[in-house]
Amino acid sequence: MRERKPPGCPSDAVSSAVSSEGLAIQWRSSTAVFRLTLSFMLLMVMAFLAVEGWRSWRDYRHAYSSAQDSVRNLAQATAQHAEDAVRQVDVLTAELRERVEGDGLNNIDIPRIRALLDQQTKIMPQLQGLFIYAANGDWVVTNQYITPETANNADREYFNFHRTHPGREIRIGGVVRSRSSRELVIPVSRRLDNPDGSFAGVLLGTIRVSYFLDYYGDFKIDDKGALVLAMRSGDVLVRRPFISPATDQSLAQSEIFTRYLPSSNEGIALVKAVIDGTERLYAYRALESYPLVVEAGLSRESFVGPWRHDLLKTGLVLLVLIAGLSGFGALVLAQLRARIALEKQIRVAHQAVQDMALTDSLTGLGNRRKLDIALVQEVERARRQGSSIALIMLDVDYFKRFNDRYGHPAGDDCLRNVASAIQQALKRPADLAVRYGGEEFTILLPETNVSGAGQLAEEILQAIRDLNIEHPDHPLGIVTASAGVTSGTPTKDATTPAGMIKSADAFLYAAKNSGRNQWASELASLNVSPVSHV
Repeated sequence: MRERKPPGCPSDAVSSAVSSEGLAIQWRSSTAVFRLTLSFMLLMVMAFLAVEGWRSWRDYRHAYSSAQDSVRNLAQATAQHAEDAVRQVDVLTAELRERVEGDGLNNIDIPRIRALLDQQTKIMPQLQGLFIYAANGDWVVTNQYITPETANNADREYFNFHRTHPGREIRIGGVVRSRSSRELVIPVSRRLDNPDGSFAGVLLGTIRVSYFLDYYGDFKIDDKGALVLAMRSGDVLVRRPFISPATDQSLAQSEIFTRYLPSSNEGIALVKAVIDGTERLYAYRALESYPLVVEAGLSRESFVGPWRHDLLKTGLVLLVLIAGLSGFGALVLAQLRARIALEKQIRVAHQAVQDMALTDSLTGLGNRRKLDIALVQEVERARRQGSSIALIMLDVDYFKRFNDRYGHPAGDDCLRNVASAIQQALKRPADLAVRYGGEEFTILLPETNVSGAGQLAEEILQAIRDLNIEHPDHPLGIVTASAGVTSGTPTKDATTPAGMIKSADAFLYAAKNSGRNQWASELASLNVSPVSHV
């Protein structure tokens, strides 16, 4: 048996462990930087998208709000215009009715009345004409100096209405073509009564459709915008863009007339027009004094289009910005990824080197350096947990004689077999077997007392005997081993790594000096195996 060196300070092992831990920390740090960089890039992209999304939504709401203000103002202006135009005719016809009914149709001064009608027509630009019809529909007097040959209006809808309805209020009719001027006009009529209340005729004022069209034409609206004056029944009187009355278009089934007007006389709605199918933002208003409704609409495209154009430009700029950021980020992440991969390779290589440095190349067990590291750690853990720790030092008996007879290759084979027998005898992952040096082995047993360690020592010695490796220079003729067993509880005694190695080594010497092929510990000065020994 060779002379053993006294146990020393495991500074190299500790330095190696520290270096490995440093590489692991550096790799984790690089990985954290990579994740933080990626998270920051994603956060920036999301922030850009969120800010631009909010700004785009704000711009859309602003465009929508501006369009609402525009159509509301348009509706208010056109409603006021229509109400003023009709009210003037209303007031005029009311006064004329009082005079005509007072004089009686048979007694009126036709030249004087014609002059009056002509004067009022010239004063009021919306008027196309003023007419007085007898009960049979004949023209009694008008501001027109040219009377059609068939000067009878008994077939007109408004005439038939007044003939059958005794009401005194004015009636606004649908658009007709004037028989005197061939213009499109809106009839505003009143019933004339005899003193006994019977039907005496009709007083009619006709408002030019062109009067409204000229007014509507002064508004700056988009090409697909619309201004509409309609009856409460939905019949269209005037529309920009102009549509002929012959088309018989009606708004009665439109969403505004069916859904909104029944609940509110004014409001704003984004709907599709029933006449041309264009989606518009409409402001609608029902006149308070007359059964008329005005609608002012801007096509959705007129305010969404510019917003969409700005959105596309902003999106393009944002896309370029994100692409640039992504490109720069990709370069940074690629560098970080390469660094992480390199650090991982270095860590793996360092770990491999460390494993090699802590592994005995001949037996595959750990080496003395690994024992130094593990023993320090396990003693500290036993101290923290209040548990015991055991150590077995084992030496192959008469190994020098074996080497001298068979040579070093055979000696190496013997040591590999012994190491395999030791490793197979260990039952727990925490148990550690190392080649301490030459033919010496050490087994570290955490959370094990001396009794358990002694039992394992006997099992290991028996496993070595069971190998039946021939050894002619051994008294028994086979390879055997001797062992020293020690145990300690750091919280109860002054157990140290160096002290345990020294104690186990002393008991190993005791077993050797007592004849080998046995183990010794503090529980018994000598523990002889059942196999005879010298």
